[in-house]
Amino acid sequence: MTKETRNTILHVLGSLAFLSIPVISSPDFEYGMAKLVTIPPFQRDFLSYVLLLLFFYFNYYYLIPKFYFNQKKLLYVFVIVVCFLLFLSIPNIFIPIDFEALTKSPHFKGRGIPHKNHFEPFDFGEIISYGFVLCLSFLAKLNQHIKEIKTDKLNAEVAYLKAQINPHFLFNTLNSLYALTITKSDEAPDAVLKLSSIMRYVVTESAQDFVPLEKEINYIKDYIDLQKLRMSEDMIFEFFVSGNPIGKNIAPLVLIPFIENAFKFGINPEEESKISIAIEIQESQLHLDVKNKMVIDNIAEEFKSEKGIEITSKRLDFIYPNKHQLEITEEANTYHVRLKLDLQ
Repeated sequence: MTKETRNTILHVLGSLAFLSIPVISSPDFEYGMAKLVTIPPFQRDFLSYVLLLLFFYFNYYYLIPKFYFNQKKLLYVFVIVVCFLLFLSIPNIFIPIDFEALTKSPHFKGRGIPHKNHFEPFDFGEIISYGFVLCLSFLAKLNQHIKEIKTDKLNAEVAYLKAQINPHFLFNTLNSLYALTITKSDEAPDAVLKLSSIMRYVVTESAQDFVPLEKEINYIKDYIDLQKLRMSEDMIFEFFVSGNPIGKNIAPLVLIPFIENAFKFGINPEEESKISIAIEIQESQLHLDVKNKMVIDNIAEEFKSEKGIEITSKRLDFIYPNKHQLEITEEANTYHVRLKLDLQ
């Protein structure tokens, strides 16, 4: 049995149990269902329970996600009040009580004459019932929302761990190193050390929640130095770091996917290529600006960056909620990323 089927069965059984309350608790239950459904007070009670059940699911599936989770709380409160007024009014409109006929009914013999106030449209018991269903639906939705957030976070972290060592970058770097060793270039030993440093950083530091910002920037510098091995001489490349990173921390590997993306799609020896990367540190703020001309469009599916960007965006949402701004634009054959992080 799937989880969805099990949840559906639980909801159906719960709804039936809820609707059985006015039946079982009715003082006229002894007369049997055939008589019970003809008695106006029972009809009103049962209709009220139906309305409460409808409100539960309306609030659970629509109002909370649509208004409350989207920071439209005043509108959410207004709709809740309107629903409460409808909950009070509908039974009175569709099943009005004839007090004179009710007092003559044989069902009330021996119970005393019902007072009119007992059937007034606004009663404290209805407030309690409505408030209970409101709280129950809210807590149930909040619990589901928290579980979804945890699941999304776990999925993002797993995907992030799988993507830490980008195979596209690794293959290109190894090819470049192979070319350097063939030509016996003096750059080969330094390139091997930088690749070793990158691999060590990814394996060790990325397991931490936060790392010193200067370490993250050094990792980016090593990565860029290795990427330069496959740059042509006529390629336009700019890289700037300004500000003081000392004493500041950052979540590991949240900047590199945007830089990787620029190199994946921005280097082509057959076209004019241009990449610009700037990291600016201002007190507790970090600004990353990455811009590249789109000169590659035939990258294999497993090496494309959309998934990595999506994962990074989710990580930013989890680690820096309301403390980051990410803007990605693509126009005039140029891909532009602007990221602002509050490191405090």
